[in-house]
Amino acid sequence: MAGFNTATPAIDYDAFIFDLDGTLLDTADDLGAALNYVLADHNQPLVTADIYRPAASNGAMALLAAGFGQQWHDHPNQADLRQQLLTAYADNIATHSQCFTGIAQLLISLDQQQIKWGIMTNKPEFLTIPLVAAIAELKDAQAIVSGDTLDIAKPSPLPLLHTAQLLDVDPNRCLYIGDAQRDIIAAKAANMHSAAALWGYIPSEAEALSWQADFNWQSPIDAFNHI
Repeated sequence: MAGFNTATPAIDYDAFIFDLDGTLLDTADDLGAALNYVLADHNQPLVTADIYRPAASNGAMALLAAGFGQQWHDHPNQADLRQQLLTAYADNIATHSQCFTGIAQLLISLDQQQIKWGIMTNKPEFLTIPLVAAIAELKDAQAIVSGDTLDIAKPSPLPLLHTAQLLDVDPNRCLYIGDAQRDIIAAKAANMHSAAALWGYIPSEAEALSWQADFNWQSPIDAFNHI
């Protein structure tokens, strides 16, 4: 399929805003390593990437649910296990994480064209800031908004509107790129155009298409149609 919806004409934007995990960065292997650390510590079988990658964008509880399987629903120590996973992840936050192919070139092009760009993620700030700092390609982000920057996170539009305010750009001149349905919901509610990052941790391409983003991109290179 085409990288973007041909029914929607190309638009030039004043700012691109990106989700982090599964959009800018492939963080799944570091998240999976933290999950397997917890599983091993509790004498549970380790899981492979086909189990943890689909949960990588959805937070610690989703990862633990994927790892513990049917045991998770009634597990008495969910809060403690969540904290153990977050601690293990924070201690090794960028061992394997890296930009997806094409992201570095896209960010360079945005900078060259003087198009502002920022990050809006549901990841908590105590993880977002050190992770972004560890990835050289992200050093020029002009705004970083985390899941706990405000008292509400996506799918609320408020964090995206806050990001646009920090960038000093009208929301309707922003494009938000993410790999989860909550990203598209938030963008629509914020009056921003949206692009589904089909290279990310999406459940399936068919499901992603059902989110009805303005664009469905197979690769970050598809974004060059809008620069």
